[in-house]
Amino acid sequence: MARGKGLLLGALAAVGTAAILGAIGFAVVGVSARSEPPALEITVARAARHWLIPRAARAAVNPVAASPEVLGSAMRHWADHCASCHGNDGKGYTALGRGLYPRAPNMTLVATQKLSDGELFWIIENGIKLTGMPAWGDDSSSGEEDGESWELVHFIRHLPELTPEELSKMARFNPVSREEFERQLEMERFLAGETQSPPEPHPEEHKH
Repeated sequence: MARGKGLLLGALAAVGTAAILGAIGFAVVGVSARSEPPALEITVARAARHWLIPRAARAAVNPVAASPEVLGSAMRHWADHCASCHGNDGKGYTALGRGLYPRAPNMTLVATQKLSDGELFWIIENGIKLTGMPAWGDDSSSGEEDGESWELVHFIRHLPELTPEELSKMARFNPVSREEFERQLEMERFLAGETQSPPEPHPEEHKH
């Protein structure tokens, strides 16, 4: 009981510190998401996240066995659902990822890789408040999507070892605009000999 009370007090203290730092930060620099979070804020926020994830969830073991098939499925899922913010390589160097506050993390680094499988699964399923991380869990509580989230945990572990061939393969599963999709169809028709000329290249819609 005493240990549980101590952990609760530690979590509340971390949350309180994070709230105070956040209030001070807003007072000094405003609410703009352009600035980089200071190192102390990152450290406190990560500590608070750790303690606020239930202990049982942190200790959960991945029930999905690793295999090439599981990794391939997770790779496609990541490219379609996660890469817009995190990038195919998990480093977060995307327009969305760099515009978030806090920034999308480089998930190949120790800060993410040292998290337990249970922590990664919980974050995927439940999201994190006051960040850009949404909750991907099944609201019906049926657990039907749990398998996909556990597969993603395997893929996150694989991120530091991604090969150029895998990155090239993932690019085919990234979401595209309707215009780009139609251009791809036109190119496929051209390559199949169904049309006489390739589609016209279109200028970049927005440059950074």
